[in-house]
Amino acid sequence: MESLALNTEVRLAVAQCFRTLTTSTDTKDIITTLQTLHSYLDEGPEGRTTSVQRAEFRRSHFTRTLQFLVSNIQADWLRSLTAAQRTELWDGLFLKGPPEQALLVLMEGIGELRASTNLDHLVSITEKFLQSGRLAELLWSYCLETGPSDSPQLRETLLGRIVALPDLTANRLHPKNKPLFLPQQYHPLLATAMLTALERTCQALKDGTDCSLTFVAQTLGKVCIQGHSGLVLAVMAPRLSACTRSDMVWQRVCWKLLENVPQQWMESVLTGLVQAVSGPDALGKIIGNLVLTNKKAQFVITHKLLLLQYKYETQVLRIVLGYLAADRERRPLLIQVLRSVSQAWANPSAVKHTPLEQQLYVSKALLLSVSLLRDSELQELRSELLQCLLGGMQSHLDSSVVRIRRMGMVVGECLSSRMDINNTKLKFEYDQDEESQELLSLMTPIAGGEPEAEPEAEPANGVDSPQETGETTPSTHNVSSQNKSNTEPDSDLDSDDELTPYDMSGDQEIMEAPPPRYLRDCLETLISSEDAGHVELSLRAAEGLVRKNVFATREVLALAAQELSKPINEKRNPSMGIAASTDLTLYPGDNPVHWRQVVEKRIQSKTKRLRKGATQPQAKATPNRYAPVAGHFFFPLLSNYDKPQVTFDLLGGDHLVLGRLIHTLGLFMHLAINAPIAAQMGCALLDFVWAVRYHVDQMVRRGVLFAVCSVFLSMPSQNLLVDLSDQLFETRTWLADVAEGDPDADCRSLAVQSLVLLDKSLKKQLQDHQALSMEP
Repeated sequence: MESLALNTEVRLAVAQCFRTLTTSTDTKDIITTLQTLHSYLDEGPEGRTTSVQRAEFRRSHFTRTLQFLVSNIQADWLRSLTAAQRTELWDGLFLKGPPEQALLVLMEGIGELRASTNLDHLVSITEKFLQSGRLAELLWSYCLETGPSDSPQLRETLLGRIVALPDLTANRLHPKNKPLFLPQQYHPLLATAMLTALERTCQALKDGTDCSLTFVAQTLGKVCIQGHSGLVLAVMAPRLSACTRSDMVWQRVCWKLLENVPQQWMESVLTGLVQAVSGPDALGKIIGNLVLTNKKAQFVITHKLLLLQYKYETQVLRIVLGYLAADRERRPLLIQVLRSVSQAWANPSAVKHTPLEQQLYVSKALLLSVSLLRDSELQELRSELLQCLLGGMQSHLDSSVVRIRRMGMVVGECLSSRMDINNTKLKFEYDQDEESQELLSLMTPIAGGEPEAEPEAEPANGVDSPQETGETTPSTHNVSSQNKSNTEPDSDLDSDDELTPYDMSGDQEIMEAPPPRYLRDCLETLISSEDAGHVELSLRAAEGLVRKNVFATREVLALAAQELSKPINEKRNPSMGIAASTDLTLYPGDNPVHWRQVVEKRIQSKTKRLRKGATQPQAKATPNRYAPVAGHFFFPLLSNYDKPQVTFDLLGGDHLVLGRLIHTLGLFMHLAINAPIAAQMGCALLDFVWAVRYHVDQMVRRGVLFAVCSVFLSMPSQNLLVDLSDQLFETRTWLADVAEGDPDADCRSLAVQSLVLLDKSLKKQLQDHQALSMEP
C-alpha cells in the first residue's frame, strides 16, 4: 500500500508539472516547474524530494517526462527562456537520470522530427550526451544491475540504438551529419566507453562488489557482427593486452566478457580479436582457455580460420597456432589442427578445385604447425606426416600451374628437413620468389613470438630452412676438403716434382659451344647467328629436335602464324637511305615537288586552327598473309586429339599439353579474324572445347575460355547467329556459371570477357538487322 501511495503521489506531482508547463505564461512558473523536475534527478542530499520519490520517478516517469519535452519543443514557454536557462533546465534533463531512457527518447525524436531548428536542437543534445561520457554510464549501470529489470525486447532495442547510431543519424541527417556520429569517431568512442565500464568492474571486484558483464558482452558482439570490429578492437585490444599482462583480475574480467558473448556473434569477435592483438601471448591472456569451454570458439579457432577462410595475413596464422601451442591444455588442439591441415594440403581434389590463394594459406598453416611441434610430438606424428608428404608432393607436382608445383617443392623441402628421415633431405631446383621465401621463413621462429618454454618440456623450436642449413654440393665439399688437406702440416704434397704428367695423346678437340638442346634456341641461332660453327651445330641438331619434341614444334607453328598475320613492313637499307639523301638538290627551285612541300610546311607552321585533323597519311591496307593458309595451321593441329599417342594422352593425364594445345588453337582463331574460313574454324573449335569445358585442371579451363573469347572476337556476328544459334544460349549460361563460381580468378575474368564479347556481337547483329528492316 505504501508503494502504491508513493507511486500515486509522484504521478500526481508530475502531472501537475505538465499542466503548469502547458498552460502557464509566467516565466517564473516555468522555471520553477523545470527545477522541480530536476529535483527528482538530483544525486545529493534529500531536499524537495526524497530518495524513494527519486527512484520512483526514474523508474516510472522519466521517459514520459522526456517525451513530453520533445513533443513541446515548439511551445512558446520554451522560447521564453534564455539560452542559458534552456541549456541548464531543458537540455539538462536529458543529461541526467537513466542514460538508456534518455538515449532512446533522443533517437526517437531525431527519427520523427523534420529538418528544422528543433531537430538541430535534439542533435546538439545527443552530441553532448556522447561527449559527457553518458555511454560509459549506461554500460556501467548494466554492470551494476542498478537499472530496472527490462524486457528482452527493450534490451534488444537499446542495443540496436547504441550500435547502429551512425547509420540512424546518417539516414536522417544526411548530408548534414555531425562528425561525431560518423563510424570513424563514434565506434572508437563506444570502445572507450566499454573499456571504462570494464575498468570500473575490475575496481568493483577488488572492492568486493559483484558485477555483470552480460550487456557489455552483448554490445561488443553486436557491434562486431555489424562489421565494425576493426574500429572497436583497434582501441580495445592494446588496452586489454596491457592490462592483462600481469593483472589476474583483468584476466578474469576479460575471460568472463568473452564467455558472455552470444554464440551467434562469437565468430565476429574472435576474428576481429586475432587481427587486433600483437601476438599469441596477448591473445592467450585475453581469451584464456575459451577454446576448451566454448564449442563455437573452438570451431572458429581450430577450423574456420585455418581451413575455410584464407583472407587473413600470415601474422594471424602465427597468432592462432602460437596460441594453441602456448598452453599444455591447448596443445592437443594443435595436434588436431596439424592433422586436419595436412590432410587438406595432401588432398588431390583440393589441389585441383580450390583457389590458389587458399592452397598457399593452407601451406603456411601446415609449415607453422610443424615448426611448433616438439620432438616427441614429431615422433608420434612421423608416419602421418610422411604420408602427407608423399601424397601431397605427388598432387602438387602433377599440377600444370607453376606456383602450385613450386609450392609443393618448398613444403616438401621443409617437411623433409624437419622430419630428418634417414638423414635425407629433399632438394629441388626452382626459382625463388617472395612467395617461396616467405614459406621457407615460416620454419624459423620469430624472436618474441613463440610461447615461453616450460622447464620440463622439450623445446618447440623449428628448424632452419633448407636454403639456410648449410648443405653443400659434392663439388663444394670436394673443394673444401682439398683446401683443408692443403693446409694440414703433415701434407706431403708441397712439391710438384712427384706429379706424373697425364697422357694427352688420345684427347679430342672440344668444340667451343655445345649443340642446341631446344628447338627455339636452334631457330634463333639459324636466324640471327653469324658464327659458322654455331650454324653448323644447329643444322645438325634441327631434325632430331623437330622429331623429338612435336609439341615445341607446334608452338613455333604458332609463332609463324603470328608473323604471317602482321602487315608487311618494307625495310630499307640504311646505306641506301643515306645515298638517296645525298642525291637531293640543294636548290628548292630545281625540284617543284620539294618546293611545294617546303611552302606547305611553312604555311602549316604559321596557321592557327581551332581544330586540327590528322596530318599523318592513313595506313596503307595490306593483305593478311595468314588468311589463305589459316586452315593449314588450324585443322591439322585439331585432328587426332582423342587418340592416345605413345608419348602422351591429351584426354588422359597430360593436362599441360592439352591446355597449351587449346591455347594455340585459340591463337590461330584470333589471328584468322575476317578470314573467309573463320566461321568454319570457330564452329570446329567450339565443338572441340565444349567437351572439356569442365576440366579439373585450371590451365585447361583457362585455355577453353581463351578459345571461346577468340571465337566471339573473330567470327562475324551474322555467323554467330546462323551457325551457332543452337549453342549460344547454353554457352551463355555456362559462361555465367563460370564467372560466378569458378575457383580460379583468371577463369572468372575470362568468362566475364567472353560474356561481354558475346553480348556486344549479338547487339551489333540485332542493330544491323533492324537497320536493314527499316530500309524501303
